[in-house]
Amino acid sequence: MYISIGQASQLIGISVSTLRRWEAEDKFSSDFRTKGNHRRYKLSSIYSDVVKQPNKARKTICYSRVSSIDQKLDLLRQSKRLVNYCTERDWECELISDLGSGLNYKKKGLNKLIDLICTQSVSRFILTHKDRLLRFGSPLLFKLCRFFNTEVIILEEQKTMSFESELVSDVIEIMTVFTARMHGKRSHKNKKACMG
Repeated sequence: MYISIGQASQLIGISVSTLRRWEAEDKFSSDFRTKGNHRRYKLSSIYSDVVKQPNKARKTICYSRVSSIDQKLDLLRQSKRLVNYCTERDWECELISDLGSGLNYKKKGLNKLIDLICTQSVSRFILTHKDRLLRFGSPLLFKLCRFFNTEVIILEEQKTMSFESELVSDVIEIMTVFTARMHGKRSHKNKKACMG
């Protein structure tokens, strides 16, 4: 698969002008140019030659999340616990926090975390519980971590729930999210009606 210079610069975490300079200095060249003279980079070469360089500085990332604003104290507790865990081990860490449902894949912090993992910028990724990440998609993110050599540390493994309990919990989470969306739409419609 081939990508553009803009996509390559985002993946590596450098500017487009730096990539052009690297090519001029014969440090890292594009694989070919299109008829319109646009650079194209082979994705596999970027991973092997640039992104996976062993000397690249990598971070410890702590991630905390709660579903709603009234759980803000829990968010602070999670964050403090994660930072203390790193401090005890003399690890410098960056804390990423999110406020939003475990079903929401568009959260700003979550997407920042994914970008950092995919650019090989994270050496270890720490969270308090697996469900603090995503309700259903966390195994996919953990697989990404394995692919990019990112260690995952979960401070508290969840107690094994029965199949029925887990199913009930999942259904409640889904209903809560969709009910909130429906009320949000109604509220928006009512505001429009009042103003119109």
